[in-house]
Amino acid sequence: MLIDSHVNLHAPQFDADREAVISRALAAGVRLMVNICDKVSNYEAVRQVAQHPDIWCTVGTHPHEAKEDPDLAAETLVALAADPRVVGVGETGLDFHYDLSPRVIQAKVFRAHAAAARQTGLPLVVHTREADADMGDILEAEYAQGPFRILMHCYTSGPELAARAAALGAWFSVSGIATFKAATEVRAVIAEMPADRIIVETDCPYLAPVPYRGRRNEPAFLPHVLAKLAEIRGWTLEEAEARSEDAFFALFDRIPRP
Repeated sequence: MLIDSHVNLHAPQFDADREAVISRALAAGVRLMVNICDKVSNYEAVRQVAQHPDIWCTVGTHPHEAKEDPDLAAETLVALAADPRVVGVGETGLDFHYDLSPRVIQAKVFRAHAAAARQTGLPLVVHTREADADMGDILEAEYAQGPFRILMHCYTSGPELAARAAALGAWFSVSGIATFKAATEVRAVIAEMPADRIIVETDCPYLAPVPYRGRRNEPAFLPHVLAKLAEIRGWTLEEAEARSEDAFFALFDRIPRP
């Protein structure tokens, strides 16, 4: 089956046609989706979408939003993650490109999420941009306090961080960026990712793959991401689908496999 591991279907871009978008995804063969929380204060909207039987969700705060609750406690995340529809902690991490939250606050909030992942046993959904050294340092330091599963979402960082994360057993997700003409370096990293720990995503409504680049992205476009993954790795489409499905259920093991 096709599985979109990272959607933002609660976003206002879908307010006018959310159910139609979900229907198109199902028609395109996307059987499961994970709706990603952008900030804890928005969790109820995120969870509302996960009432759909084919959609699950996470709980967490994106680094852009870290300043909203700089004292966010791991215990808050753990309590919300008790909901059986919650299958991951995040999206969280470091974004030094936009710096929409102070870097010290991003790191503090990120560490709270890592602690919650450790306590719940749920995977940590990691966003990282232009913060490779700091990200590697924090992941290694937190992992040393007790292991937890890591998903490097929409991975576009360098090979050094990829190697550090892979050494911690991390999974990686491939997005529509892999289809962009200028993304040569991204494709080179994808070619070296651990074969049994690669999943796919759209990150909709953002990052629509070629040939839809510039449009609102949606889960129905996921087959284009999978096709590019297959091309990069030298896999058949069937092999790419089977491998990414196996990797997904190994990571998001709170979701029962059909």
